[in-house]
Amino acid sequence: MIQLKGIAAASGISIGSAYMLGKEEFVVLREAINWTDIPVQIQLFEEALIQTRREIIELQKRISSDMGQAEAQIFDAHLLVLEDRMLIEEVISRLKKEQLNVAYIFSEVLKKYIGVFLKIEDEYLKERAADINDVGKRILRNLLGTKKKGLDDVGGRAIIVAHDISPSDTVAMHTKNIAAFVTDIGGKTSHTAIMAKSLEIPAVVGLEGVTSKVNPGDILIVDGSMGIVIIDPDEETLRSYQAKLEKLKGIADKFLTVKDLSAVTTDGRTILINANIEFPDEVPSAKLHGGQGIGLYRTEFFYMNRKDSPSEEEHYQAYKYVAEEMNPYSVVIRTLDIGGDKFLSQFKIPYEMQPFLGWRAIRFCLARPDIFKLQLRAILRASVHGNLKLMYPMISGVEELRQANQLLGEAKAELRQSGLKFNDKIKVGVMVEVPSAAMTADILAKEADFFSIGTNDLIQYSLAVDRSNEKVAYLYDPAHPAVLRLIKNIIDAAHQAKIKVAMCGEMAGEPSLALILLGLGLDEFSLPPQVIPELKYVIRAVGFKATQELAVQAMKLSTGKEVEEFAQNRLAQILK
Repeated sequence: MIQLKGIAAASGISIGSAYMLGKEEFVVLREAINWTDIPVQIQLFEEALIQTRREIIELQKRISSDMGQAEAQIFDAHLLVLEDRMLIEEVISRLKKEQLNVAYIFSEVLKKYIGVFLKIEDEYLKERAADINDVGKRILRNLLGTKKKGLDDVGGRAIIVAHDISPSDTVAMHTKNIAAFVTDIGGKTSHTAIMAKSLEIPAVVGLEGVTSKVNPGDILIVDGSMGIVIIDPDEETLRSYQAKLEKLKGIADKFLTVKDLSAVTTDGRTILINANIEFPDEVPSAKLHGGQGIGLYRTEFFYMNRKDSPSEEEHYQAYKYVAEEMNPYSVVIRTLDIGGDKFLSQFKIPYEMQPFLGWRAIRFCLARPDIFKLQLRAILRASVHGNLKLMYPMISGVEELRQANQLLGEAKAELRQSGLKFNDKIKVGVMVEVPSAAMTADILAKEADFFSIGTNDLIQYSLAVDRSNEKVAYLYDPAHPAVLRLIKNIIDAAHQAKIKVAMCGEMAGEPSLALILLGLGLDEFSLPPQVIPELKYVIRAVGFKATQELAVQAMKLSTGKEVEEFAQNRLAQILK
């Protein structure tokens, strides 16, 4: 048995047999040609480019229909490669100069371009080498008249094992019975990591050599939540995971019975349960799992996998779709939150020693009002199509809230001048995820319409723990007494100012801790769609007064471990 640790790309657990999606190697012979053959070779090259364009456009149509426009835009980069005049002219120039067959010339030029991109330090641009490689192989297949060997022969619940997975292969998985996939390479901005979430396939990337350790047919366990892959598990490990899966399935079926019901405690307190989404096409999943609204729409993913920035019209259409689909339920749009672990190359954000503490989120937006106001105008325009709210990320004090609202006022004035309709009374909230905001929540509450607690960063900043650093990951503790006290302070300040407070961080999706949060007075939870039924079930099984007593007891405990054990024991009693 071998256990590997990689990057968690998509959550979930799967057990299945390995299907090796090998690196596609072309045998391109080097053949001399006559001068008179050059026009024919150029024609072959042009026909291959045209055929490749047709294939990619058809692929775009399929993915747009099946998964949404955001994922389909991934292939814009492929089409740009086909229009690269430098690449095309270099192939034709070398063809004339060297008088060798065009397939060989193109393969050499392709290697050169891929090599250049792989040497670039920028991780996002480096990963674009995969785009060039994928479209280049398509062109070569069309030049050579060969068919791609890929996922057509996949049978059963296969776990795909590959060095990397191209966007084309990822799309093909949408129609196959794939259990999971794991790759040697890949990062948080890679296509595989982005699309895996939409496909809801467990995935682990960045495993560094998994293809050399796995053989076709090997039994694998893929834990996409923990970023763990187990090769040839022993009987005890296999039984353990199988039992866990069976138990999870049985429990999940029980939770699904209440997904369409309201989250009301046994003594009558109603709690709003919303969904977190990253792409508009995740709305159906949010509704299917019983989401009563969208509590967090992360808009930075709208900017990824493209060299340019989305236009105001693109923003507007995306927000309009979500607003109409969720109407009359509310949709909270978080304004652009880049920086930290989310880099967008088109904005040329400089390298920083401490990116989580640097030029990110609202700080970036206030420094770039051109980008910020474009998004604000689009949100305002879409607000007439449903119940839209907007929320600023990483507000550290009331000065930033006022500056952001001033730009919002300017955006409103520009729309009025253009004669465009919008909801002038749109609710504006603050994402409380910085300790200074948590400690001055009483001041912020006087000028905000609502709060949403972002626990991922709040915990990281409060405990001085880099949550992406595996050496200190054990210190990242949502149940830490300091974290609970900050949350209580935020909730109390919000309620004193008579505004609602939600939570959209990962902590909201932990049912045991949700009992404490409920007892502290949290009004709304926003979490991944798949977790919604479980949280509804838990809330419907307890009394609000009982959770208040539980919260009082939890606040007296000395360590996060004590709090977690206490809450888990109470949850176990509820789920009996």
